[in-house]
Amino acid sequence: MTAIPRSIDDTIGLLSGTGYVCGRALATVVFLSLRLGRPLFLEGEAGVGKTEIAKALSTALGRRLIRLQCYEGLDAASAVYEWNYPAQMIEIRLAEASGDRDREAIANDLFSERFLVHRPLLDAMSPQPGGAPVLLIDELDRTDEPFEAFLLEALSDFQVTIPEFGTVKAPEPPIVIVTSNRTREVHDALKRRCLYHWVDYPTAERELEILHARAPEVPEQLSREVVSFVQRLRTEDLFKRPGVAETIDWARCLVALDAMALDPQTISDTLGALLKYQDDIARFQGSEAKRLLDQVKAGVEGAA
Repeated sequence: MTAIPRSIDDTIGLLSGTGYVCGRALATVVFLSLRLGRPLFLEGEAGVGKTEIAKALSTALGRRLIRLQCYEGLDAASAVYEWNYPAQMIEIRLAEASGDRDREAIANDLFSERFLVHRPLLDAMSPQPGGAPVLLIDELDRTDEPFEAFLLEALSDFQVTIPEFGTVKAPEPPIVIVTSNRTREVHDALKRRCLYHWVDYPTAERELEILHARAPEVPEQLSREVVSFVQRLRTEDLFKRPGVAETIDWARCLVALDAMALDPQTISDTLGALLKYQDDIARFQGSEAKRLLDQVKAGVEGAA
């Protein structure tokens, strides 16, 4: 288990050691979250690296990663715990067969630890052999508002309450990363319990650095053209702009096709790795792709 970094520069180094490239502003809020033991709320477009922060911290600090993937209809029972009902029924049948009539003892046993199934939040509050885990509450904006209200206890006091069992308090607060793609506003009461940072699309220089770190097999010339093309594509009127994750995927697809540089046909053939909506893909096939590519070639040659 690696110690918590002692400075912002140490945090940048810690993350870069896992291949995660970030600017000083993001490293600062990560450092403060770690030092102060405060949950970190990361908001931004999909694919800009919010989820990867939690994975990078888990790897760098040697902590277990516990992920709660949010979705519409998620409730406390699904996020915290459930009872092993089949095992409880077997226990009841065995008690009946043995003639055991001590109902209070049976009830206490049925709602004990051995029948309790841990879900992510309860798991994160339980002792861990490698120290407090990294708890990733991913895409919170997909849940309903009542679930946000339930999270207030977990994020304020690092504890969860199970009616039949009692309150479970974390012996050591987990490292909490909450992400949102901002498909809806998350309530202020929850945000106030967290440090906040908006994760934006990176600059061309930083995106090139990220591509080098995450896909070192991509040739330098192709890397520059890919980053330049994606940067220009994001300025267009798209239904969904490509994130950094799509940049990396696209570059790897091009390498798999043995492409050494971009050309209109290759772009048209592989746009599905970069854009995820058919209207966007249809628009940037053919002449539109060539228009952007001409700008890219001129810019890359000028920089050279």
